[in-house]
Amino acid sequence: MGEPETSSVDPATPFVLPKGGLAPGNRGATPPFGSVRGSDRGLDGLRPAGIVFDCDGLLMDTEPCWTVAETAVFAARGLPYGPDEKARFIGKSVPATVALMAAIFGEAGNEDAIEVEVLSTIEDVISREAQPMPGALDLVAALQGRLPIAVASNSPRAVLDAALARADLAGAFGAVIAADEVVVPKPGPDLYLTACARLGVSAPESLAFEDTTTGVAAARAAGMAVVGVPSLDPSGFPADIVLASLADPAVLAWARSL
Repeated sequence: MGEPETSSVDPATPFVLPKGGLAPGNRGATPPFGSVRGSDRGLDGLRPAGIVFDCDGLLMDTEPCWTVAETAVFAARGLPYGPDEKARFIGKSVPATVALMAAIFGEAGNEDAIEVEVLSTIEDVISREAQPMPGALDLVAALQGRLPIAVASNSPRAVLDAALARADLAGAFGAVIAADEVVVPKPGPDLYLTACARLGVSAPESLAFEDTTTGVAAARAAGMAVVGVPSLDPSGFPADIVLASLADPAVLAWARSL
């Protein structure tokens, strides 16, 4: 995976949505969506060509699993793992997590072995303990057969597969793309562009669901509109529509209207 490389698209450049929105039945028309952030309409009237979901923190609640796994890796070395340590790791990619652990453990040069240990541990914990985020399973079920849906995750394939299998979601999507399958993971656009290509839909005519600012930047770099369900502080979250939860009844009603 490594650190994100320079992309030809600037992930920090906001995707400016035109006003007006799509009328029902115009799915996939250009331009894609209305400038809906903060609008009373919310999702109403949006008819995307496809939908691409993040996984961790959006579909599956895996952060507690990472805490358990990281605690175990620290404990194997006789080291404590509390809130201060957690604050240093939250939101980091696997390579960044491994690099930080190697520095803390004084194990420079042992990164490959630490990565194997971390991934083995997290896969086991996720397979036993991960839970779907509220509303996620109902939303995916409502969208199936209505339009193409995919997952684009910054987790490596083995971890992503473990999370989806835990919730019986492995066969629910037309495409599932992991971070170790693209050149530039999030905040670069590659995961979202690849997912849309696999679905056979245009990225600027499709919709992303994300819970982090890194994910929002990735989707916008791909030219997509973004629905945000923030996993942390929702104030100022830079999505086009911000929801408190996928369990909002309005979200399920919208999905069933597509």
